Amino acid sequence: MKLKVITSNPGKVEEYRRSFSGLGIEMEHLRLPYDEVQTSDLSEVVSKGMDEIIAKGVRDFIVDDSGLFVDALKGFPGVWSAYAQKTIGNQGILKLMDGVEDRGAEFRCCIGCDIAGERIIVTGVCRGVIIDSERGSGGFGFDPIFSQDGVRTFAETPVEEKNETSHRGNAVRLLMEEMKRRGLVRGR
Repeated sequence: MKLKVITSNPGKVEEYRRSFSGLGIEMEHLRLPYDEVQTSDLSEVVSKGMDEIIAKGVRDFIVDDSGLFVDALKGFPGVWSAYAQKTIGNQGILKLMDGVEDRGAEFRCCIGCDIAGERIIVTGVCRGVIIDSERGSGGFGFDPIFSQDGVRTFAETPVEEKNETSHRGNAVRLLMEEMKRRGLVRGR
């Protein structure tokens, strides 16, 4: 079985390949632009994206969206995380958090999968805190300012270890469990 991973990020395709290798699913990279609806709900963004992709005649695919939701900022940047990263970056988030006691935040990743005519949408979450300054050289995006354990940032955590507890890792595991539950795949 083959699934198309619809993304502009080749690194995501490799993550999916590694995750799904034990299930006998081949991952193929497909760059296919689609509109992301403007809403504060990741699952709605993914669902509407899936509708548009299916309307273009594409089946058997994975699409995802993720974001950083900061408690003290009422969920900002949330679904607008990519835009916030491009415009204000990590330093902008840190400036917004300057003097704020409640540092709680979570990364969320919503994955939509169209497989064998079935539609699956799952969301993985990873709770943590926004630290006071950027640390680490690994990862990307908000990784240098997010710490799950209050000690190391995601940018300081080895990739394999990060994937064990990250929002995307959690979402991928939920997706695989649901695929198995529905009898769509077998394997580990």
